[in-house]
Amino acid sequence: MISLLYEILNTIRRNKMRTFLTGFAVAWGIFMLIVLLGSGNGLKNGFSSNWGDRLQNVVQIWGGRTNIPYAGFQSGRWIGLDNKDLEFTSAEFQKEVNFAVGNINLGSKNISNGQEYLSSSIQGVYPQRLTIDGLKIAQGDGRFINDLDIREKRKAVVISQRAKEILFKDETAIGKNVNIAGIIYTVVGIYYNENRQDVTGSYIPLSTAQIIYNRGVNISNLAFTLSENIDSEETNTDFMNRYKKRFAQLHQVSPKDDNAIWYRNRFEDYMQMAKVSTFINIAVWIIGIFTLFSGIVGVSNIMLITVRERTREFGIRKSIGASPFSILKLVVVESIFITTIFGYIGLVCGVGITEFASGFFEPSAGRDSFNAFLNPTVDINVAIQATLLLIIAGTVAGLFPALKAVKIKTIEALNNK
Repeated sequence: MISLLYEILNTIRRNKMRTFLTGFAVAWGIFMLIVLLGSGNGLKNGFSSNWGDRLQNVVQIWGGRTNIPYAGFQSGRWIGLDNKDLEFTSAEFQKEVNFAVGNINLGSKNISNGQEYLSSSIQGVYPQRLTIDGLKIAQGDGRFINDLDIREKRKAVVISQRAKEILFKDETAIGKNVNIAGIIYTVVGIYYNENRQDVTGSYIPLSTAQIIYNRGVNISNLAFTLSENIDSEETNTDFMNRYKKRFAQLHQVSPKDDNAIWYRNRFEDYMQMAKVSTFINIAVWIIGIFTLFSGIVGVSNIMLITVRERTREFGIRKSIGASPFSILKLVVVESIFITTIFGYIGLVCGVGITEFASGFFEPSAGRDSFNAFLNPTVDINVAIQATLLLIIAGTVAGLFPALKAVKIKTIEALNNK
């Protein structure tokens, strides 16, 4: 094996420029493959980060204003939501819906603690809102709104970590009172959002919001989570068509009036994102492999030229007893050697570029932030796959020239000048 390697190195030294140009094509191909894969991962990571820890199987609904006259009603009628919509959703679609919750958006109000204050959006919610919005509460930071708060209509509030820092500084906030637009609430928990560190919104029990702010049984919007029965685009579309039809009947609006009731289906958005991610991944691999293929063709052509130049040498080898396999091995190993060495250089450079680029794409922390590109790196599995691809590429690149070398007849080779 050492003698074989020594012979290959001698051949490379005799053809330095040709070897370099051939290797450069391979290195460039694998470099572009890694950069493209890293870019594809950056797009997928960016889209995924926008979900954060929010549930993906959630449907949200808002009321709107009708555009189409229906059932004796004129257009322009406002469609509001209330507690009956929650009961209807949970009762009529038990197989498709895990739970349904309401939400009341009370707008922005001043929250104060002594001389410290800030403006915060206030929402009346159910306990499940914690998981729907992907919020977290650290150990020692209390709890979220619970069922007892809802039943007893408690004046409890959950504030953000940012709000706690402003209102209480380094003091303990749990169990303390805050003034929300003239009404005293007790802080029962402090939440945080990993993807949006500057949020200051606050949560109170929905029942409390309805009674204190004279909302009756009305809600601003409702949300429900889909059960495991809704596990594909087809089942989701079928369910949503049935649900929209029944919901339109409940509110006596035309099923064709898209302005009367607004829907946001996170599961549908997630499925679309998954399709885009798959397409990006396939497109990147196709483009990268074709780029690499151009380098492989270059290697194969160079090896054909090498075989032609060494025709007499191969004839002499055969005349002194060299087996066809030994000649085949010589050409293939040389091809693998050139492809692997230069390909690995391209691999290292590609990984280095993606790692360097990842430092420029930090996740946005704003409340309405959107990350389109994040962490454009490749994992170890991709690097292993690329390495295996290099070895296969080198074998394929050298195989055809090697077979040509094996077919050389001894007499013809010796007569070759």
